[in-house]
Amino acid sequence: MGSFSLMHWVIVLLVVMLLFGGGRISGLMGDVAKGIKSFKKGMADDDDVATPAKPATRLEGHRVPEQDATAATEEKTKA
Repeated sequence: MGSFSLMHWVIVLLVVMLLFGGGRISGLMGDVAKGIKSFKKGMADDDDVATPAKPATRLEGHRVPEQDATAATEEKTKA
């Protein structure tokens, strides 16, 4: 009593086909498919454009050896 039988679904499908027609429904489904394809392409493009993470230059207040070398070079050029 609470669920529909197969015959109910067939009648509903026929009414929908009569109201909207086959061409309109197939066009609508084609638009949905294009939207999904465009979404997937956009998500793939975002992954390609992502820039790689820059390594940390300082850890817990400690200098990285590259920075020490750069600082020493700058001090020598100033003196």
